[in-house]
Amino acid sequence: MGAALAPISAAVLTFLLLFLPHGPSPTVLAGGSDDRSALLSFKSSVSSDPNGALASWVSPNVCNWTGVSCNMAARRVVKLILRDQKLSGEVSPALGNLSHLNILNLSGNLFTGRVPSELGNLFHLTLLDMSANSFSGEVPPELGNLSSLNYFDLSGNSFTGRVPPELGNLSKLKQLSTGGNSLEGPIPVELTRIPNLIYLNLGENNLSGPIPEAIFCNFTHLQYIDLSSNFLAGKIPIRGHCPLPDLMFLVLWSNNLVGGVPPSISNSTKLKWLLLENNFLAGELPSGMFSNMRGLELLYLSYNYLTSPENNTNLEPFFASLTNCTSLKELGVSWNEIAGTMPPLVGRLSPGLKQLHLEYNKIFGPIPANLTDLANLTTLNLSHNLLNGSIPPGIAALQRLERLYLSNNLLSGEIPPPLGTIPRLGLIDLSHNRLAGAIPATLSNLTQLRILVLRHNRLSGAIPPSLAQCVNLQNFDLSQNALQGRIPADLSGLSGLLYLNLSGNQLEGPIPATISKMVMLQVLNLSSNRLSGTIPQQLGSCVALEYLNVSGNALDGGLPDTIGALPFLQVLDVSYNGLTGALPVSLATAASLQRVNFSYNGFSGEVPGTGAFASFPADAFLGDAGLCGPVASLARCGGARRRAVRDRRVVVPVVITVAAFASAILGVVACRAAARAEVRRDSRRSMLLADAADEAADRDYPRVSHRELAEATRGFDQASLIGAGRFGRVYEGTLRDGTRVAVKVLDPKSGGEVSRSFKRECQVLRRTRHRNLVRVVTACSQPDFHALVLPLMRNGSLESRLYPADGGPWRGLDLAQLVSIAGDVAEGLAYLHHYAPVRVVHCDLKPSNVLLDDDMTAVVADFGIAQLVKDAGDDSNVGGNTGSDDPCNSITGLLQGSVGYIAPEYGLGGHPSTQGDVYSFGVMLLELITGKRPTDVIFQEGLTLHDWVKRHYPHDVGEVVWQSWLTDAATAVADERLWNDVMVELIDLGLECTQHSPSARPTMVEVCHGITLLKEDLAKHLGTAGTAARRTASITRTASEQSYSTTDSSF
Repeated sequence: MGAALAPISAAVLTFLLLFLPHGPSPTVLAGGSDDRSALLSFKSSVSSDPNGALASWVSPNVCNWTGVSCNMAARRVVKLILRDQKLSGEVSPALGNLSHLNILNLSGNLFTGRVPSELGNLFHLTLLDMSANSFSGEVPPELGNLSSLNYFDLSGNSFTGRVPPELGNLSKLKQLSTGGNSLEGPIPVELTRIPNLIYLNLGENNLSGPIPEAIFCNFTHLQYIDLSSNFLAGKIPIRGHCPLPDLMFLVLWSNNLVGGVPPSISNSTKLKWLLLENNFLAGELPSGMFSNMRGLELLYLSYNYLTSPENNTNLEPFFASLTNCTSLKELGVSWNEIAGTMPPLVGRLSPGLKQLHLEYNKIFGPIPANLTDLANLTTLNLSHNLLNGSIPPGIAALQRLERLYLSNNLLSGEIPPPLGTIPRLGLIDLSHNRLAGAIPATLSNLTQLRILVLRHNRLSGAIPPSLAQCVNLQNFDLSQNALQGRIPADLSGLSGLLYLNLSGNQLEGPIPATISKMVMLQVLNLSSNRLSGTIPQQLGSCVALEYLNVSGNALDGGLPDTIGALPFLQVLDVSYNGLTGALPVSLATAASLQRVNFSYNGFSGEVPGTGAFASFPADAFLGDAGLCGPVASLARCGGARRRAVRDRRVVVPVVITVAAFASAILGVVACRAAARAEVRRDSRRSMLLADAADEAADRDYPRVSHRELAEATRGFDQASLIGAGRFGRVYEGTLRDGTRVAVKVLDPKSGGEVSRSFKRECQVLRRTRHRNLVRVVTACSQPDFHALVLPLMRNGSLESRLYPADGGPWRGLDLAQLVSIAGDVAEGLAYLHHYAPVRVVHCDLKPSNVLLDDDMTAVVADFGIAQLVKDAGDDSNVGGNTGSDDPCNSITGLLQGSVGYIAPEYGLGGHPSTQGDVYSFGVMLLELITGKRPTDVIFQEGLTLHDWVKRHYPHDVGEVVWQSWLTDAATAVADERLWNDVMVELIDLGLECTQHSPSARPTMVEVCHGITLLKEDLAKHLGTAGTAARRTASITRTASEQSYSTTDSSF
């Protein structure tokens, strides 16, 4: 915006100079000796003159010196103009002796230090321009003595302190500019005594307090007001009795102004710019205000809290009043609270409209077809709304379009192929919608395209190889779709690509070695696909690479040494593949490497304890049994004794495996015999065989006696009781080594069901390991006593956090904690469903089974009714769906889970499945947001929590969100709209997870990815919270047009 103001300033300067008194500028006069001395003193204080501007300052005649003009009659220097000469040093106080000086212009140089107060002696000065230097200190109050001054500009320096009230004495002043400094304090009311001021610029300082009403009442000739980017508060004091008939530019963006948009602005019918964004303005969008402003060119009301008329439902009055603004070029109403459908008359806005920003609102309904009548649009941003329907095919009529943002809506249908006929398109962001079908090959016609983001849709088919013709592409994101086929080798022609994200698709085949031709690539994310083959050695040629993620594929072979030689690599994730061999020693010298993950591969050999390896965490090596070394989670390397121990560790599992295999065969025979004889499902023989296998595996846990646990819990005293459930009680205790633990004691009165629950939980916890799953410290199993010893979670369960016992105060969560907990639970479930060595369905996810540790990290607990997936290749259904009555295909005849959280298909005889867990997660997420248990009274007549939310959403989000959130959590976020946006995202996710049809629900991997992106957005906003951030957001509202994020923290 600063660049846009420059022509205005220049125009005003030109206008004023026409009326300044100019004397002749002969070059034959010697000038006074005092003037010569003053100029030579000035020259001596200049420390650098790279352009040689002062080289001529040696001749006797000062009037021949560069930048100097003299008055013939008075034989004195009257002008000193040395702008844009790159002069540096300090300004000599001797300039105050040029007593006949009319014009002093030293703008656009590199001067430092203070402005000499002696300049206040230049009583004939009509123009003083010291702008665009590096002056510091306070503005000298003596400058208020320059009674003849018409033009005063100190902008673009580093002045501090207050605006001197003495400047109010400059009664002839027409332009006053001190913008772009660090001035503070209130706007001096004395400035309002300047009667003929035309141009006032105090913007981009640290001014505070209210705007004096007299500015708008006393400056009757004012044409330009810029008070932007300060800390001014209160209402905009424009009243009907203070008309500003000549006002053309009103620039108040990025302050702390409140109230509504003053209706009296409508009196300023000559207005060209009205820039009020980035404040705290509230109330309805002005309707009718702009009907007489035919010259209005720029209107920005973004980053406020404005709503639509008629209870925030009708946008038509606002857009109707703008149809008379026939000169309108830019319109921004983004980041407000406006709702309603986009009226068709949007297409009747000024034909010269170039930019339309309506993002981050609650606009719903389809995109009007006649929006494409705005033929001169270069930027269209409708992202982060609730728009539905398809993208109008007529969008191809916008032949001047350069940037198209439609992300984060509910758009469906296909990407219209005519989009590829818009020649100037440089940015397309259609992410986070419901677009389906193939990626149009016509997009390859867009040779100016720099950013293409289609992530998080439902796109299918192959990636068109012809996209390699988009030779200017820098950011290319197709992640989280359903794309198939191979990665086209032709994409290597995108030599300028910086960011490539193809994760979360169904791509297969090898990683093309030709990717190495992308020498500028900084981010490469190919995770969560079906890629096979080896990691190409040639990736080492991508010398700019900072982030490399190929996790969750079927890659094999070794990790190339060339990866460790990448000089800028910060993140490396190769987890969940089939990689083998030793870890490259070259990684030890990777100075920039910050995060790695080698987990769940087949790596072997010694992990060095030096270099970068010394800083890698233990969880970077999980599931790689062949690795050894000084890392905490790995076995030590070397030694015959250790080898013997390892040999025994190999033999014992083999024996156990053989026994378990034999047990399984006998179990199948027993089950079929039981089915034919119609006897009970749990035959005594199969139970004994299962017990034998469990007892062998139970040796994984350290032993602890009943006596030790009794000591730890003070005899299982009632005072130590911290919880109770279906199968037993949980006590707080302290082991002999001082470890604080929670002891889960199963109730022996529950008989065989408890024994099966205990064994099942041991099975699950023994076979899984993840930071978001509860871990077992030890266990105790005796014929009449079963107990699990777990870490003590001091923050209790999510249930106790949300619903304190005995009516205690709501302890609450802040927004970051809410998103983090949802993400933690999702990651734990995603691991169980997709990545654990034996895949697991939890079957009983609910708030009481989510525990919170000291850092508020959530862990999933209570696997008492969890089921192991029998076929590791089946991610969704535990029991299968064969239609057989074979009792071995049925887990139980009872519903799995807790009432309210049970997936609807379970009630119809469906088998426990990962999609059932997704449903339970969605219910819990909606419960977190709404504060309503799924078992509340209102849900006892067949209405589900999902149904209730959908009744109110998206049109009444306030009714959906728990009042405790409104009063507590929202206060922890500087930007209320950010809080609202996060809630909307979470509600959307909860509704998707609780859809009636299991096949329509996302997987937990997809849920994780969505929450990860939400975490990233939240972290960016919270990391720059406050007014300063709001200002930056406004200044850089189109920053994403220049560069897309090259970081991806979904690691």
